[in-house]
Amino acid sequence: MPNSDSNFLRTILLLSVCFAFSGTTSSLTVSASSLVGFEIASNKAFATLPLAFHLIGTMLAGIPASLLMKRVGRRYGFMIGTGIGASGAAAAAVSIIYSNFALFCLSIFCLGILSGFTQLYRFTAADVVTKEFRTKAVSLVMVGGILAGFIGPSVASKAKDLIADAPFAGSYLFVILFHVLIVAILFMIRLPQPSVEEQTGETRPLKVIFSQPKFIVAVLTSMIGYGVMAMIMTATPLAMTEGSGHQFSDAAFVIQWHVVGMFAPSFFTGSLIHRFGAVPIIITGILLNLLCIGINFAGTDVYNYWFALLFLGMGWNFMFVAGTTMVTETYRPAEKAIVQGVNDFFVFGAAAFSSLLSGVVQTTLGWEAVNLSTIPLLGLAVIALLWYYYGFSNPKKLSMVEVESSSRTQK
Repeated sequence: MPNSDSNFLRTILLLSVCFAFSGTTSSLTVSASSLVGFEIASNKAFATLPLAFHLIGTMLAGIPASLLMKRVGRRYGFMIGTGIGASGAAAAAVSIIYSNFALFCLSIFCLGILSGFTQLYRFTAADVVTKEFRTKAVSLVMVGGILAGFIGPSVASKAKDLIADAPFAGSYLFVILFHVLIVAILFMIRLPQPSVEEQTGETRPLKVIFSQPKFIVAVLTSMIGYGVMAMIMTATPLAMTEGSGHQFSDAAFVIQWHVVGMFAPSFFTGSLIHRFGAVPIIITGILLNLLCIGINFAGTDVYNYWFALLFLGMGWNFMFVAGTTMVTETYRPAEKAIVQGVNDFFVFGAAAFSSLLSGVVQTTLGWEAVNLSTIPLLGLAVIALLWYYYGFSNPKKLSMVEVESSSRTQK
């Protein structure tokens, strides 16, 4: 059952703090992993491979994490994920000290698994409130990303040289403290246990669930939003430091504000979706991404990168939060774990592929090619939205689709 108003606000606040502390590790990895990779990898084209491993870990963790939480509950599921993340951070520090690129990729993969668990905080927020407040609850939890956006790059910069001749090793050791704090906070949160309906309720065939037009468009636009963001964001530190001759502190500053752009709109994204609907908000996110690309072509000064990455983050927020909201409207209680897991599998799979491709494109073809490569994807998102909006957004048409799905289930 949903919490009372006071308990609801307390729970959402604490979930947001957990999301922030957990996201700090991801923010650190975004800021530093490609630079560490560039230093210790024998082939510089693989500089962004660690970040790709991070996103692969996130992708692969989605379904198992959801199913684990269905069995043991959200609290203990998050604790297990946090333990994996702490181990990964420690291993990352060791790998940097000994310049072991393979171990660094493995350790970042573990941090990606943590990120896979972290993504479920947004769905947890949707679980503890009534249906009409789900959109706002998802948005408020993601506000914690603002804190992560400042802490992660700050830790990367301030603790960078904490251990001599091992840049960023001290940064990864420092974030273990945040993992300890997450476990402490989780003991303070009252989260609902999986209900009987979730455990044993009626489910539809997966083909029926995943063929829903709303599910298809929600997942596809989230994939494109995350993929475009990962493509440009991953290449930014390399483009700034190796391509444009800027300092790492400049790159950290840009990534900081990029992450703020990713999460600050969450203060009002939920209200905008509630008022205008998910599709117009996703369209707005696409336009913000195109604005980012235009600014990147306009110049390579620090403030070009700053404005572009800020708009990139905002575009990601609109597309991702709206897509998540649409996904929560496509499943029954007993289908929740598998649908949430499959959604994150595809979304972070797209992000992982884009991240890996980003390093190759940046080091071989350059910054302009990185930006150009994202335009067809945004065009595909527009086509999918038009297909859904004019074909299925009408309530009568949607009800016909649901009746057909129901009849297939009964057969």
